Amino acid sequence: MSSPDLDLRKLRYFVAVAEELNFGRAAKLLHIAQPVLSRQIRSLEDDLGVRLLIRDTRGATLTEAGSQLLPDARFLLAESKALRERLFRSATPTRVVRVGVMPGLLATAAVQTFESANPAHRAEVVPIGATEQLESVRTHTLDVVYAREPFDHRGLGTATLLEEPRDALLPADDPLAGRRSVRLAELASYRSLQDPAAVPEWYAVATPEQRRATHRAASTMEEKLERVAAHEGFAIVPRSATAFYRRPDVCVVPIEDMPPGHVTLIWDAAVVDPVRDAFVAAALACRDRTV
Repeated sequence: MSSPDLDLRKLRYFVAVAEELNFGRAAKLLHIAQPVLSRQIRSLEDDLGVRLLIRDTRGATLTEAGSQLLPDARFLLAESKALRERLFRSATPTRVVRVGVMPGLLATAAVQTFESANPAHRAEVVPIGATEQLESVRTHTLDVVYAREPFDHRGLGTATLLEEPRDALLPADDPLAGRRSVRLAELASYRSLQDPAAVPEWYAVATPEQRRATHRAASTMEEKLERVAAHEGFAIVPRSATAFYRRPDVCVVPIEDMPPGHVTLIWDAAVVDPVRDAFVAAALACRDRTV
């Protein structure tokens, strides 16, 4: 006569009791009545033909057979769960959310939270520069972007993520480079390598000569560093970006009277997309792990 197949439900009950070493606590964790749990454990013992647990007034203890079964039972339950997830993924189309991230920002925690909540959801992270953050959303190249203010909010869905200090990038041999901090007015006569709209606070105090100056704005962090090192001008950047991008011929100096920069999640407000919205919710929940 063949032995009955292992009942995974009974194995799950056994693991709960074996880990708690108390039938009452295990029953509460399993949301079943204690007498039902006791019957299921006895039934499992009958199926296996061995005693697994010894019950007394202080709780329960594992027999030698029970101690041997516990790691195997955990393994079988984990494999069973993994199998169900693999079958679910194979039967459910994967939905990919494309996420744009500006230099210095991290979407890793949000991606992990988003993907773990639903095996059919995946996030693909794409590094982008300042000139791409709006265009990529409006052309639907990306579903959501970790963007840096200021920008035109028209037609966008937005969610404020965080704010951070901003620093000046100066050539290492600049007279201000050795300072612990500078004020915006001290940079008024410096040539900015950025679009004035990106740093309106500096433009408000800049000298007339610098306001009239025309030049090609640096579009990426790498270009800013290269041109600052070449003494073409200076740049104002978020502190998280300066932590990621450093070079010995460029100095980072905090600007003491510069208001903080703001990081905002943006997406196309005209597009209804619950999966994208789920990523936005995950990003907001992980905002403290973005920098």
